[in-house]
Amino acid sequence: MTGLAVQRSPADWPRPKVVHVVVAGEVGGAERMLVDLASHPELSGADHVVALMTPNARLARLLRSAGLAVRDRGPVRESTAAFLWRSLGPSDAAWLERVLLAERADIVHLHTFGSQVVGTRAALRAGARVLRTEHSSRVYSDASCWPFSRWSLARAHGVVAISQHIRRVVLARDPEVSGRLALVSNGVDTAQFAPRPADARAPFTFVVVGRLERRKGVDIAIEAVARVPGARLEVVGDGEERLTLERQVAALGVAGRVRFHGHLDDTRDVLAGAHMALCSSREEGLGIALLEAMAMERPVVALPVGGVPEFVLDGRTGWLARARTSDALAARMRDAMADEAQRPMLGRAARAKVIEAYSMRAMCEGYGALYTALARHGAA
Repeated sequence: MTGLAVQRSPADWPRPKVVHVVVAGEVGGAERMLVDLASHPELSGADHVVALMTPNARLARLLRSAGLAVRDRGPVRESTAAFLWRSLGPSDAAWLERVLLAERADIVHLHTFGSQVVGTRAALRAGARVLRTEHSSRVYSDASCWPFSRWSLARAHGVVAISQHIRRVVLARDPEVSGRLALVSNGVDTAQFAPRPADARAPFTFVVVGRLERRKGVDIAIEAVARVPGARLEVVGDGEERLTLERQVAALGVAGRVRFHGHLDDTRDVLAGAHMALCSSREEGLGIALLEAMAMERPVVALPVGGVPEFVLDGRTGWLARARTSDALAARMRDAMADEAQRPMLGRAARAKVIEAYSMRAMCEGYGALYTALARHGAA
């Protein structure tokens, strides 16, 4: 560290410039978290730009509609071959390097598996620091992902786990990351996701929000609903399994009790129309959609997976199933439906838990501290 760097006071340091690299085909929790983080520079103490590579025009619209500065590569393909070319070939890394140099990026923030190799290559060539957020455990358990992710991880200057569960997964796979690993939970705008009363006259309704892919276990939720007479299910999200799930609904004879909404940019009306949120994921790093429901005073019935038990506290902010099966989930759904006196109390406790530990302000300020530390270390 130079003598000049030692003498500088905090007020002398410029705001870090952060370029978020997003390589994704769908809109999910990571992308929604990024919108909240990047659209509140006053809380993170940094200036933000998004470098985007996506085949999905809806994702680009979401980022721009939030007022974010977006540097768009243009429509790209999403396939194994496209991933390999993007990660290992010269053109996308060169384009991203030019973006980083033009933006004078201090920090390159990587959020998705697709961004890890190309983002790390471009950042190192541009002389920027690399920060990775681990939104899920997929790259650590998938043998086809891990060699690419491990290369990037070894070169990251900072790594964020969004839950204690993800932190344990990262350390179990690569203990050497310990000194660079921080815990910053995803946060929710509790003013936006404010309490709204459910219609007491409406049929008892659960809501599940997420990508329609096997990892999210929406098929388990549908099986559980079929075992709970009188329960309805609102499904918000889109993805590769939608047609399969619609066929499952028809086969189980619950078409009149399950409704698919597709992707919604704003989930609040559907959350407000439900009595409780449902989590049937086979794996879940944290579950920002659950936190949004809890912020609206909707308790959660959930399978005990991943980071979910860190905030869905059985009998306090929701109900946890005793096993990771549709039968066990259905049993707790019936318990929740029967306990009319407890539900409002758990709903209020759910919102209090979000305010206490999962606020957007806490998330932004947590990243702000990391941005400042990384930028100053890089400039020293």
